[in-house]
Amino acid sequence: MMASRFVPRVLNQTRGYASQAAIRPPIQIEGLAGKYATAAYVSALTKSEKDLSKVESDLKYFHDVLKSDSPDAVKLRSFLTNPTVPAQTRTSTISELLSKQKGGADELTTNLFNTLSQNGRLGLSEKVIEGFLQLTSAHRGEVIITITSAKPLEKSISSRLESALKTSQFATTGGAKSVKFDYKVNSSLQGGVTVDLGDRSVDLSVANRVNKLNALLRDSI
Repeated sequence: MMASRFVPRVLNQTRGYASQAAIRPPIQIEGLAGKYATAAYVSALTKSEKDLSKVESDLKYFHDVLKSDSPDAVKLRSFLTNPTVPAQTRTSTISELLSKQKGGADELTTNLFNTLSQNGRLGLSEKVIEGFLQLTSAHRGEVIITITSAKPLEKSISSRLESALKTSQFATTGGAKSVKFDYKVNSSLQGGVTVDLGDRSVDLSVANRVNKLNALLRDSI
């Protein structure tokens, strides 16, 4: 419900575009973060492709800072997850960070973070950004395959994986124009990989095999 408040707020800027056909997101992003991401996507594209690209650039910049080990990133992560930090302080910190982006931040980007802050949802920022980037990739006809491993993969292994996946039914279903890969590390997998594309997933991890073995042993007792 709170996410729905974002739509009219940002669309106040775009009343001149009311005659345009309703914009439908290319894919469905689930959850509350998905609602914020979709609202931001629709609002940006309602204005123009240029605005969509600018908001995407802003959010990529924010995401890169968030994932880095810089002092800004440490401070940012603390602010996003600490409910005792006043909303005004969070908002000003984020605005200061976004101002460092080349050309400054788009007004829609600023409104998105202001809304997340006011609704106490800044902790969802990373998921909101990831959802938005999924939407813009789908808008361009791209698919993003996420490969998660227990430790960073060697280049030779990742190259073989990418070559196999690009031509597989897993990636080509739906007529994608291009395939991109996003690598993540999760030590709890113990070994092997998981491959995710939208709501489809292939779990080839050691942890999954161990879980299946444990289930088999329990069922046989």
